[in-house]
Amino acid sequence: MRPRDSEILRRVIEWLEYGDEDLRLARHGLTLTSGAPYRLIAYHAQQCAEKYLKAFLVYHRIDFPYTHNIGRLLELCAEKGEWAKDLPETDELTPFAITARYPSQDEAVTREESLSAIEIASKIREIIRKALEREGVNLPLDL
Repeated sequence: MRPRDSEILRRVIEWLEYGDEDLRLARHGLTLTSGAPYRLIAYHAQQCAEKYLKAFLVYHRIDFPYTHNIGRLLELCAEKGEWAKDLPETDELTPFAITARYPSQDEAVTREESLSAIEIASKIREIIRKALEREGVNLPLDL
């Protein structure tokens, strides 16, 4: 492996690990017996999806803008991954990147919406892990 390739792989793994942490935190938030912060659970699910998409882009050396727009990231991923065209439900995640973080920007997020956000993020995670593994990337163990 060339030094540049190993650096790319290191960065990809780092993006994936950060995404896994976001997903782990989102799932943990659902275990709270009272006062579960559904807006933050949805936010961390969105962050997982965003980081996984960016990891795929890093692996393929595709520059991406500083954005939280999942649809835009999917468009960029579609250059190298056919799977990116089959995820229309992921647009539901984009609003959680901003509206869930700032006062007067947010709408109440329900438990059902936060569960859906986790489900979508988990699906993106699974698809991208499989895509990278098909390309020969040896990934760390699953959550």
